[in-house]
Formats: sequence, structure tokens, C-alpha cells
Amino acid sequence: MILGQSSPEHLALLTKAGGATLDDLFRRTAARRPDAIALVDPPNSKSVTDGPPRRLTYSEADRMISALAGRLRRIGLQTDDVVGLQMANTVDGVLTLLGIVRAGLIATPLPLLWRQADCVRALSRVGAKALVMNARIGAVDHCALAMNVAADIFHMRQVCGFGRDLPDGVTPFDDLYDATALDPLPAIERPVNPAGHVAAITWDVSPAGLVPVARSHFELVAAGAAVTLESRIGQNTVILSSIAMCSFAGLALTVLPWLLIGGTLLLHHPFDPAVLTQQCKDDRCAVVIVPGPLAQRLSEASAFNRRGVKTVIAPWRTPERLAGSAGWRDPAIALVDVPIFGETALLAARRLGNGRSVPFALGPITTPRGAPGALQVAQLARTEAGTLAVRGPMVPKFSFHSATDSDADPSFEIGPDGFVDTGYACRADPSTRALSITTPPNGIVAVGGYRFALQALKELAAGAEAGGTLAVLPDAAVGQRLAGNARDIERVRQDLVARGINPLVIEAFRPAADRRATG
Repeated sequence: MILGQSSPEHLALLTKAGGATLDDLFRRTAARRPDAIALVDPPNSKSVTDGPPRRLTYSEADRMISALAGRLRRIGLQTDDVVGLQMANTVDGVLTLLGIVRAGLIATPLPLLWRQADCVRALSRVGAKALVMNARIGAVDHCALAMNVAADIFHMRQVCGFGRDLPDGVTPFDDLYDATALDPLPAIERPVNPAGHVAAITWDVSPAGLVPVARSHFELVAAGAAVTLESRIGQNTVILSSIAMCSFAGLALTVLPWLLIGGTLLLHHPFDPAVLTQQCKDDRCAVVIVPGPLAQRLSEASAFNRRGVKTVIAPWRTPERLAGSAGWRDPAIALVDVPIFGETALLAARRLGNGRSVPFALGPITTPRGAPGALQVAQLARTEAGTLAVRGPMVPKFSFHSATDSDADPSFEIGPDGFVDTGYACRADPSTRALSITTPPNGIVAVGGYRFALQALKELAAGAEAGGTLAVLPDAAVGQRLAGNARDIERVRQDLVARGINPLVIEAFRPAADRRATG
């Protein structure tokens, strides 16, 4: 059964007991539409990864997914081994994710700005056996990064990659596009419902550090369906997404709507407004997914070509900012807001005729909102501490702990009633129960779509130089930004680079003249 015309009845059939895995969803469309275009690269992909722009049919994509799965098994990976991937928002990335799943492995996407320190910490915790990278993303040599990461992890057996001139020891994947014979795949036996099995591990941040969150196929499908139904995405639709697939929200907003409706997915590696405008025009995209703070500005700049775009989906990684966002001024295009609560849950709400965001209320959340027979996708509650708690089919059931993980994080807890506390402070109107998200979780800083533990940031600054400091400042465009201070700025930057720290942190330490120039 394929989700079509955003019908709750279709979703109920799709997610009933038995469910469907991500691979099931892809195979069903591949059987139904083998010659239809499945995946399209951004036209500037060569400048992003050196790879040529690809445009694959479902049949071609299906063959490549099997080729990737077969090679992953041939190099020695076993069922339920964890495979890291840090890849640009391109066709290669989507195929690799689905190839990992088809091989009976567990994918753990890594955020694109993570460098050696974060990658080693995360992959060590989940006992990852392999890492797949683009050789290059922008100006960064990710292949060298991958080799350094693997050298620091005892149980890491393989580094694989797409790209030219891969060094010795890296298993190449580009040749699989033209391979005449594919490696065989073993039968994957599951003792329980395959849809309930872990498909991916995503990464949240608590005040204590990184938290690996296990996601079943069913949970990912439920999250994708919440967005797809509220957005009223019809079957076979052309979708353009600029959201990288390196988080729960990235998977739910990019891969899942495409799999559910069996349409065409155009990838856009963030972020080039001119390229996005050209993609909208050339492929007549009906649905465009861009970060919430950018949606209004892109609409005013005519980035959404009216000959095709009907719906804009706007994820908000800082949900406390949604209520104060500008009204949507384009009556010809529907806007669907998607507030994201870390790796716990997301919600979706289509704006009404006045263009203002629609608040959620305590209690059950159904989608499409206001539609007869709408499906319940979540339930909201307010904790005694005044924070938002969520339960429902998309909410994770446990954090992931491997045999090598001795760093269990007690902050990720599921209550006896099934609710998970998101940590976001909220108020509820006494009469309408309408919610207002007020502040992000204590001890967490959100910068550029990334979450950091505040205490860890302070320790980084102090460790780089005695007396070094790192402050969190409000920012009108992105919510928060970092500002570092030290006697020897350049030495601190070099130290952070050598330690493999996220570039967002390194850029907080800039010469005073640079800070004044950028405000």
C-alpha cells in the first residue's frame, strides 16, 4: 500500500501491525514506477563533492541500492553492525542510507560539521564497524577526516567513500554505478516485526553530552507521515529538500515523504538560493522544504517559481521562535510549519488564511488538522517543571547502547506513561490549552542548526587558553550565536582545529576586526 493523496485511511493501512520498513516502501514504488525519475542531484553537485550530477530512475536507484548493500556485506559487515555516514545532501547519500538498511545494517548519520572529536566520540559509543564518506564536501577533505577517525577507533574495520583519488585503504563505491555484476546479499532474518527493528541512530545533545537515540522504521515512518499528511502531499509528487539527512528531522523531512508518496526527490545541498530557484523552475517542484527562518525571505525573493510550487514546508530547529515569525504573505503557496524538538519529536501545522502560525494545544495532535477522520500522531503534556513532554508513534523508545558503550546518559528517559520530556519550557493558556514554547532546554545552546552542551563549550574555551571564554549571544537571524574571547585568538583557533572541534565553535574565536565587520 502506498500513501496517496494524504489520506489518513492510507496511513492507517500503511502503519498497522506489520508495518513497512524503509526498504519495503522503496521497493513498492520501484515495482510500480520503475521508469519514473526517483532521485535528482543538485546541479552544482560537482562543486560540492566532485561527483557528477545524477538523475536516476527507480529501477536504476534500486540496482545501486542492492550494489551498495552487497559490497557492504562483502567487506565483512554483519547483520545489525552500525555504519556511520557523513555525506552531502546528494543522490549518493540517499542511496547509501537505503543500501545500509537493505544490507540489514544500522545507519548512524553524522552531522556535516562534525569533525574528528565528535565523530570519534559518537562512533565509539555505538560500536560502529564502518564509516562512509564523500571524499570531499566543499573545501573539506572528508576522506582524510574519515581515515583519522578510523585510526582512533579500535573496532572500526572499514572506511568507504565516493569520490576521486581515494587513498589506499578506502573501499570505493563510485564504480558500483557501472558494475556488471553485484555482490550477493544474504537473507536477513528478524525474530520480530522488521518495521519495529532499529533502522538508524541519530544524535541528540544533553547537558552531559551526546545521546545516541535509536529509531525504528516504524518511528521514522510515523514522523514522515505526520509531515506528509499535514502538508497534503499527493502521490508521485516532485519534492525538493534542502534539509540534510543527518538527524531525525532530516530523515523525516527529506527521505520519508519521498518514500511515502513514491514521487521524485530533488536534493539541494545547503545553501544556494540561485541554485534552489533554478531547481524549482527546471523540475517544476510542487513541494519545497527549506528552514523556517529562510522561507519568508525566499518567497519574497521569488525563489519559489509559481508555475510549480504549491507547498513550502518550513522546519524550525528553534521552536521557541516560531510564534514570533512573520506572517506568510503568499496566498498562492501553502506554508506548513514543522517545529522540531531535538531528536525527540516534530510536529506539523499548516498555516491558515491569515498567514500566522497555528499554536498546538495540550492533548492529542491529529493530522491533517481539522480534517474528518484525522489520525492521531502525538500527544502533548506539560510537566510539573513547566516543560513540554511528548508521546506517540514517532517518539523514541530508548537511547542506544552498544556492548562498547560505558557512557550511558540518564537524561534520556521515557516515563512510565510513555512521555518523553523535550526540555523546552512552555506555557499553556488556561482556557484553550494552547501552548507557547518559551525557552530551549537548560544547558543547551542552538547555533546554526546544531545543539551544544553549554558546559562543554565553556570547558573547550578554558582548555584552549587559560582565561578563554565563550559567550552565547542572541541573534536576530538564527536565534543564538557564539562569541569567543582570548588573549591569543589565532593560537586558540589552531588548538581547536587540531582537536577536531566543530567549525561553528572555531568561528566564534575571530579577530576583533572581523567581529566588528560582521556586526
